[in-house]
Amino acid sequence: MNKNTNTETIQRFYDAFARLDADTMAACYAPDAVFDDEVFSLRGQREVGGMWKMLCTATRGKGADVWKLACSDVQADATAGQAHWDAHYRFSATGRIVDNSVEARFAFTPEGLIKTHRDSFSFWTWARQALGTPGLLLGWTPILRNKVRKTAATNLANFLARQP
Repeated sequence: MNKNTNTETIQRFYDAFARLDADTMAACYAPDAVFDDEVFSLRGQREVGGMWKMLCTATRGKGADVWKLACSDVQADATAGQAHWDAHYRFSATGRIVDNSVEARFAFTPEGLIKTHRDSFSFWTWARQALGTPGLLLGWTPILRNKVRKTAATNLANFLARQP
């Protein structure tokens, strides 16, 4: 595939994300896709797509009134790409408003599907917004990060267990 196809895949992914369309987002990934960020470390389209479905479902249920996503600086070549995205949302677990600024890096299959996806953001900045005082005081520590990662993994496993 060429750089235009991979650029289109990134744009399709974020256009779907802005609409909270997890099915279209999941369709952008290869079957053996890998996703990593500050909270999740996922392997395979089922886990990766399941995470987006869980997050989109939670946002539609408890935060559609404030949800906003903006994507910029989309660039790609024949094998890799990147984008910047900003999300404004209500964190479903606490009801707190979060403004998250994320740098995304992608690698693509020859067919133009996402093979690897790595999102990078400041965990401490996210934690102090999403979790309030505990995030402010402990968001820089591995203890809180590991607790958040464990809770997220459990929530995803429970969500996937309820999916057909």
